[in-house]
Amino acid sequence: MADIAFLLLIFFLVATTMNVDTGLVRVLPPMPPENQKQEDIKVKERNLFLVLVSGSGNIMVGTPNNQEFTDLRQIKDRTKEFILNPMDDENLPEKTEKEIELADGSKWVYPESQGVVSLQTTLETDYQTYIMVQNELTRAFNEVRDEVSMQKFGKKFSELEKADRDAVSKAVPLKISEAEPRNIKK
Repeated sequence: MADIAFLLLIFFLVATTMNVDTGLVRVLPPMPPENQKQEDIKVKERNLFLVLVSGSGNIMVGTPNNQEFTDLRQIKDRTKEFILNPMDDENLPEKTEKEIELADGSKWVYPESQGVVSLQTTLETDYQTYIMVQNELTRAFNEVRDEVSMQKFGKKFSELEKADRDAVSKAVPLKISEAEPRNIKK
């Protein structure tokens, strides 16, 4: 009887799969000291890209007072266009020249976007939709980093040495702000 129980236990251990938790890989900033005064960061409307996700899964993206419904597959392209502002549109984020020191000691001046992506959800937004939207936003920043690293170093971002990856990360920082979920009254 013990042998059969042991064989069944081994069978179930080998045949069973574990659920893999999904989550987001983020390095959070350290907690500020308790006595430090918290200041609100002011962002110009021009530099703000809103991504609003409703409880029913509807997604609106765009600059303040100019959002429109969009599909999940379009978020990445819309975010990339916002970050890069290729035509220097006055309604898209401004750019400031940022001097970045490279590993070889030389300086690199890159027009850094001042754009911030603001993700806002409701309390009814399901976790799967939230993760998919977050992944699309992160993918947009990763693709921009790939493009910048190809232009500057001739390699994809993931293939760069750590010092060069840090330089590209400074040129294209991951600026995703998350607002507290809203409780929408019906």
